[in-house]
Amino acid sequence: METNTRHTKLEPIKLDAYKPLREVVSESLRKAIKDGVLKPGERLMEIQLADELGVSRTPIREAIRKLELEGFVVMVPRRGTYVADISLKDIAQVFEIRSALEELSAGLAAERITPDELEDLERILVEINEYIANDDFDKIVDADIRFHDVLYHASRNNRLVDILNNLREQMLRFRSISMHYPGRLAATWEEHRQLVENIANHNSAQARKIAKKHMENSEKTLLKGISKDEESARWVHELFPHSPEEHS
Repeated sequence: METNTRHTKLEPIKLDAYKPLREVVSESLRKAIKDGVLKPGERLMEIQLADELGVSRTPIREAIRKLELEGFVVMVPRRGTYVADISLKDIAQVFEIRSALEELSAGLAAERITPDELEDLERILVEINEYIANDDFDKIVDADIRFHDVLYHASRNNRLVDILNNLREQMLRFRSISMHYPGRLAATWEEHRQLVENIANHNSAQARKIAKKHMENSEKTLLKGISKDEESARWVHELFPHSPEEHS
């Protein structure tokens, strides 16, 4: 495992009165990994991270343990802690699990959703459509997160919500590649619209089918995007042992 040289320093954290320090640090490191500031294969040095974030090593250590459980970092005995490399095989396995659970979540939501939650989903769909028209990527991302949060909680299964959020977090570093793929945003919106329509009609079986198809399309688009994007293609060449064709 190689150690990458990083020239960009992390921004000092801003305290949140409602969150433990370790959680604030975890969020900061997680965001740095998603944004590519901390790159796959890069070694994480506690002293350096503590200095850049302006905290002691204790919350850094706690945050790293949390990120290890989430799959963002890997601890190698006698060598140190590194940002996790995610191979195309890993991506396929995450999608395989997430597809089954998204299908379950959609089916349960169709049976258990409240009128207020349904209204929230429909409003968010309208928002996303406007953001797509204005090419406002940041707002699309925020609204998409809120959409899935409402959908997951409508399942009335807290353990399912926790697992789905963990799997979704592991794929967030690749979200930009998928969302910028030509035609994907419009297709995603239409898939979400069909999903909401069937949930509103309490059609659990059809909601499950649409959720499964949505995940299949998302995976295919991501793998195509990785193959097409120059920087991602370099990642594939350097880090990923499997080719996109194996999973297309």
